[in-house]
This record gives sequence, structure tokens and C-alpha cells, in this order.
Amino acid sequence: MDLRIFTEPQQGATYDTLLAVAKATEDLGFDAFFRSDHYLRMGEGDGLPGPTDAWITLAGLARETKRIRLGTLMTAATFRLPGVLAIQVAQVDQMSGGRVELGLGAGWFEEEHKAYGIPFPQEKFARLEEQLAIVTGLWGTGAGETFSHHGTHYDLTDSPALPKPAQAKIPVLVGGHGATRTPRLTAQYADEFNMPFGSVEDAERQFGRVRAAAEQAGRKAGELTYSNALVVCVGKDDQEVARRAAAIGREVDELKANGLAGTPAEVVDKIGRYVEIGSQRLYLQILDLDDLDHLELISSQVQSQLS
Repeated sequence: MDLRIFTEPQQGATYDTLLAVAKATEDLGFDAFFRSDHYLRMGEGDGLPGPTDAWITLAGLARETKRIRLGTLMTAATFRLPGVLAIQVAQVDQMSGGRVELGLGAGWFEEEHKAYGIPFPQEKFARLEEQLAIVTGLWGTGAGETFSHHGTHYDLTDSPALPKPAQAKIPVLVGGHGATRTPRLTAQYADEFNMPFGSVEDAERQFGRVRAAAEQAGRKAGELTYSNALVVCVGKDDQEVARRAAAIGREVDELKANGLAGTPAEVVDKIGRYVEIGSQRLYLQILDLDDLDHLELISSQVQSQLS
């Protein structure tokens, strides 16, 4: 079971804060640092000092880390043109020495689009499908060849399909709760399926749909990596769990029901239930980015028991 650190900087974080978390992620032996791709805080609060751009942030971290994987859960297809996105991600992959992964989703948060003048199209899923085809098509085009795509939403003619990533293939993540289209897109384009904030039972059902879609598409279901994203709140005792829950404005019982919360033993037990249904990787949503002691506890008392 790989443990990855997953942050939500739109809630309020500077680049320096994200750098500190990323360096702790690397030093403490976690597999990867991922971040959301949002431009507006959700819920109460002012979100100060304001949003940071996901791929600019990851470009900086690519030069300031050495080992950890870097990526997004999820880049919104509404934010960037697919050709531009392919260039950006390939460049960050080069800057990192081949450590980048791209999570790509349809985009859903209408308020942030209104706040920053970003078009919010009615038909988002069809755009996502074309973006997946274009981004993977550009990266997969051979040297000296060109790539064209003539779709409903995007039109590319004789693209040189440059630059190329450092990796032979950048891993692509698709995720979500959709029962039909999401598994189909995963089977067609993705290397990993991510189930965000779902119960063990919901994740098991969705993993089954993705496996079936993969087989129907002519792929072996085992070719895909299956993962979950879950909020995490760990404490050495009940008092510390309660303190950390209060710091992020959540209730302990709710966190235990919907995420990974409690003492290290409780969290390891809950992780075991995800392992049993085939989850291979967990993205631990860290909401208090100033609490680096939280990461140290997870590393020493949770991750150490999963090795």
C-alpha cells in the first residue's frame, strides 16, 4: 500500500507552506505529493493569501525535491486547453526528471469559474474525453510525426506533438463516482483509477465497474492501479485526535465514518479494509498544512505498519 500526501491549497496556503509539506513528504518516506487544482476556497474562511496555480507549484517543487512523485487530483479540463496542458505537464516532467503524474477531471466548481472569468461549459464530460484523447495522443506521437484531432470541442492540425515528457509514459489518473462513463474513460485512457472520498463499500462497487470496463475494452483489469483519496486525522490518543479534528473544523465521529481518523491502530485497521477490496494506494488528504507533526506521526506509526 502506497501512501501519498494530498493537499488542498485553495483553502489557504503559500508556496512556501506547500514546499515545507512536500519536503516533509519526501523526508518521511511517503510516495508522492499531490495537490488539488482549484482557484477558490470552499466553505467558510477567506482562503488567504489566495490561490496558487497547480502546475506552477509543481514546477517549483520539481526542482526542489528529488524522489517523490508529483501530481494533481484532479486538474480541471475547463481550466486549460489540452495542447497547452500537454506542454505544461511534459515540461514539469522534464524538470522533475520524470516524476510527474496527471490526474484529469471534468471540472465541477462553478463558483471559481465565475470568480476568475473561466468559461464553465454545460457539456463538460465530452470535453474531458477529448482532452484525454489529445493529451495522451500528443505524448504518444512518435518523434518526427505529427498529431491531429478534429473533435466537437477541440481541433488540432499537424501538431509537432512537442515537447516530450522525460518518462516514456506519464501516468494518467481518472477518478470519480460515475457508474458508466467514468469506468469507460478509465479503461480507455488511464493508468490509475481513483475513488475519492468513498466508503469501503462504494469503492468496492466502483472498482468492480472499472475492472469490468477494462476487460470489455480489451485490457487486463490488473493493468490498472486502484486507489482511494480520504481525509486523514490521526492522533496518538483520543485527545490529540479531537484537537486535530477541531483544527480543521470537523467532528471526530464524522471523520471516522468518512475518512481515516483515530489512533494509529484504528487507522491501520481501516486501511486494511481498503486493502481487502483491492486498493493499492491511498491519497491522504491533509487539511492542516502547518501541522507537520501530523505527517511525522503517520509516517512513524501508520506507514511503518504497512511496509
